[in-house]
Amino acid sequence: MIANIVEWLTSSATWSGDTGLWARIVEHLWYSLLAVAIAAVIAIPLGLWVGHTGRAKWLVSLANSLRAVPTLGLLFAVALWLGPKISGDLAFLIPSVVVLVILVIPPILSGVYAGVEAVDPATRDAARGMGMRGMEVVRQVEIPNAMPLILSGLRSAFLQVIATATVAAYIGLGGLGRYLVDGIKTGDYVSTAGGALVVSLLALLVDGILALVQRLVVSPGLTGGRSGRSRRGRRNAEVANSSAPAGMSADGGGVVSDAT
Repeated sequence: MIANIVEWLTSSATWSGDTGLWARIVEHLWYSLLAVAIAAVIAIPLGLWVGHTGRAKWLVSLANSLRAVPTLGLLFAVALWLGPKISGDLAFLIPSVVVLVILVIPPILSGVYAGVEAVDPATRDAARGMGMRGMEVVRQVEIPNAMPLILSGLRSAFLQVIATATVAAYIGLGGLGRYLVDGIKTGDYVSTAGGALVVSLLALLVDGILALVQRLVVSPGLTGGRSGRSRRGRRNAEVANSSAPAGMSADGGGVVSDAT
């Protein structure tokens, strides 16, 4: 079985054509990117507002409760409701995207809200003391400090949507889910297993790229990186030394002689 899967994956016929593996990967990524983009437009501003104001926290709990909804059952329900009202290929695309958006809103919303709420209140007070107001505090203080959790929420959303976008094939769309649906229907378990493997590898690849982006975007001081720790250590030492008694080092060591 493993040898057959390897042969299927390395065959040029598997990758070529309008229904080949390259075309299915592009379709799969298109569905995933579209769903995450729409969900981000909804969830990021909402998470910033809830985290900044502390109001309507129940929205985060409500969104998280949507994780318990069966994705395939919701897809069929939305398709039966919206499908007859829409013509053409959109009758299949819109229900799938709606379901995927519902799936990925919770991790994005939770990440943004948790990141903003975790910002030290003293940092906000200092920003307001410098004359910042409203959206200035959000843009210049809360978003930069919340960036690790915001990007973690986006990474979680991408992992979930890439793994779940296979359900789009159940209502006639393309993507890597075609190998699972068609393979099971025809008894071609080699392509079924191969398609599932490609979905897993694609999710890991995208997560790895986003992890690299997160490492480049987020300040080392927020991630506890080596440079961030060293800078904090230097600042703490400077503060401690400035408050230590004259002639005494901050680490409690011996007396520092003033003699030259």
